[in-house]
Amino acid sequence: MISVITITYNAEHVLEKTMQSVLMQQKCNIEYILVDGNSKDNTIDIIRKFEKDIAEGKYNCITSSNFRYISEPDSGLYDAMNKGLQMAIGDFVWFINAGDKIYSNDTVEKIENQLQANPDADVIYGQSIMIDENDNVLGERHKIAPANLKHRHLLKGLVVCHQSILVKKTIAPLYELKYKISSDYDWTNKVLKASKYNLYIDDYISRFMIAGLSSVRRKESLKERFGIMKKHFGLIPTLFAHFVILIKYPFTRKY
Repeated sequence: MISVITITYNAEHVLEKTMQSVLMQQKCNIEYILVDGNSKDNTIDIIRKFEKDIAEGKYNCITSSNFRYISEPDSGLYDAMNKGLQMAIGDFVWFINAGDKIYSNDTVEKIENQLQANPDADVIYGQSIMIDENDNVLGERHKIAPANLKHRHLLKGLVVCHQSILVKKTIAPLYELKYKISSDYDWTNKVLKASKYNLYIDDYISRFMIAGLSSVRRKESLKERFGIMKKHFGLIPTLFAHFVILIKYPFTRKY
């Protein structure tokens, strides 16, 4: 079973489409968990509306026993993601946060078919397409997931979109809360160090909503990522990797 986890906070304008992308999956076995940070908008009303539909049997892949949510204050995104990890009971965990979407209604079915043929996989990953808040397609990320993903590839940055990687629950660590922006990069490093078999899905598996970072937050993110990269790869490889990134930066898309 795949545990799909959605983190949300005051996201009523995008949450419904995210939930629909999960609930409309066909011919699959998924658990759906929502972690809300005590939203002040209509988030809980939206969740309860879908909860009622699930109880009435309107969806193929979700039953009331496989649908759970909490709404309470948290200490930020990664604290909420840790709560989702701790709630999950599936074999794999997959974060599709508010605004993001599973790529198509048969995506989970395709992933499960690949898992049946490759039961030793620790990580399943694929590509992402970028969208804006109105679901307009912006294109692919400039970082394309390699077909033979190794830990060393993360010297180029987060080459796999966080919404397009499913991780076996037994090797999924909690997120480091000392990182405020880039803990997903640290988490993916730990996952790929622990994984013995990474299964590539040669297809889009998520639609990732771009939300702009301010210039101040972008600088904070780069500083965090530098420290994380140094922790996992050492100073010299990190300096060289950033030199290469600096040379390429003016010619790459910024998402």
